Amino acid sequence: MPKIVVSVTNDLVTDQRVRKVCDTLFEQGYDITLIGRKLPHSLPLDRSYQTKRMKLLFTKGFWFYAEFNIRLFCTLFFTKKDILLANDLDTLLPNFIIARIFRKKLVYDSHELFTEVPELIHRPKVQKIWLRIEQYIFPKLKNVITVNQVIAGIYTEKYQVPVAVIRNISNKLNELSPNKELAQSLKKGRKMLILQGSGINKDRGAEEAVAMMQYLNHCILVIIGSGDVFDELKHLVAKLQLEKKVKLLGRLPYNELLEYTKIADLGLSLDKNTNLNYEYSLPNKVFDYIQCQVPLMVSNRRVVAQLVRDNQIGLVFDDFNPENMAKQVQEIFENKEQYALWKKNLIQAAQKYNWEQESMALKQIYSNLQ
Repeated sequence: MPKIVVSVTNDLVTDQRVRKVCDTLFEQGYDITLIGRKLPHSLPLDRSYQTKRMKLLFTKGFWFYAEFNIRLFCTLFFTKKDILLANDLDTLLPNFIIARIFRKKLVYDSHELFTEVPELIHRPKVQKIWLRIEQYIFPKLKNVITVNQVIAGIYTEKYQVPVAVIRNISNKLNELSPNKELAQSLKKGRKMLILQGSGINKDRGAEEAVAMMQYLNHCILVIIGSGDVFDELKHLVAKLQLEKKVKLLGRLPYNELLEYTKIADLGLSLDKNTNLNYEYSLPNKVFDYIQCQVPLMVSNRRVVAQLVRDNQIGLVFDDFNPENMAKQVQEIFENKEQYALWKKNLIQAAQKYNWEQESMALKQIYSNLQ
């Protein structure tokens, strides 16, 4: 079977989309090499296929991207390959050049509207550089994938290139089996709210979620993941003296993360409408909540709100005032009939939205690459 070289700028451990894609293609018989980077606090990595994690001198900013792309180009140049898979715009340039030099097939998987992320929209000069790279390469691509139909439509209209959709959906959980000991030690009879994700960054509602806990009794908030505001959250918890109500656990291996998700009573997705990327996002955590049959409380972002409303599996809200958010949470738990309906609907949603279904489209795409 063909040799696929997959590249991504993260440390590989917590990127569930890349892992699911690689696992699926490996199971299909493809020879996989996954390339990422290794950070000082990166967790151990154990995969069935080959992985390469580059130790870089720089960890962020211009010099990081320059070093990563040069190192990636060199690695790709001397690595056997039949197909190149570039994840997001920050890996696309070296993959595109190598594909042209060696006349290999290139797949571009865009996990988001990269040039519209908040880290770029507030830095127009840097945004312009990434946009020029996208504008130069995208029209020349033949195999493009993204995470939902709205983003696919935006790219197709902009560059006149067909874009396939593979949603970032979780693997099917055949048995929930919540950890009763964990639930008892952590929840202590309280309702548990969970906010998880590898991108707990600015404008994703984490600060409001913490502040909301001032107004909630008999509840605990667990935040799992990492991001730009994680240190700020630690200071906020201390400032508001919420150590007994808020637990910040940092990054966890995916299977360990799910142990917490399974015992949660409400899953949060709180992106704000400050940029197009958040407006059209459909986070992986939403599907984790669905698989663990946890009712959702989501902000009124276009794609995720439609998913929740169409399946009647939770509440869509607009007001980010922490006190008003707390009132919404109280109403969710007080309306037991509505909550029970959501739980019932989640059983059907878990059967509908799972990677086993979604991966069938992925297999079809790779069997017909151009």
